[in-house]
Amino acid sequence: MPSWARIATRSRVPLGFVFAAAYFWLARPTWISLGAGFAVAAVGVLVRALASGHIRKNAELATTGPYAYTRNPLYLGSIIIAIGFIIAARNLWIGIGALAMFAFIYLPVITAEEKYLRSAFPRYDLYAKEVPRFLPRLTPYRAEAEVDDGAAHFSSALYLRHREYNAALGAALMLGALVVKMLVKH
Repeated sequence: MPSWARIATRSRVPLGFVFAAAYFWLARPTWISLGAGFAVAAVGVLVRALASGHIRKNAELATTGPYAYTRNPLYLGSIIIAIGFIIAARNLWIGIGALAMFAFIYLPVITAEEKYLRSAFPRYDLYAKEVPRFLPRLTPYRAEAEVDDGAAHFSSALYLRHREYNAALGAALMLGALVVKMLVKH
């Protein structure tokens, strides 16, 4: 893994907490922005939840469920969540900060992950040619060798194993914090 990708991988979670603190400090939500932002963020949480129930990390290439439409549904879900919270915050600097984090932290991590997937799964190149990195395709990708062994169906056990409920919990906690901030402000 290139050195910047390694740094980005190690620093994304701590930087996420720093960003969350700055976000809370700078956010200037209204009830309308909070409702609209939460609706968008909920879509992102759902995308991440569905994706987590289809991925068997390091065991097989995920090409079913949301992975049949986009190669990175977990990151797409995170982007949608971020857009929702940017809407809720009503602060240009938060949007600029989120864009910078995506460009300097998440894109290098995604590139490193793709390099790993290419080396671990021979079918990845064919899959990558057919399925876009972020913006979903309109029809699902079907791998030639796809076998229906349950992998094509959502697994709540995988969802729980990947602890994806933390994304929903984190979004709910930030939403609650913003509501408290609005109530205390008035």
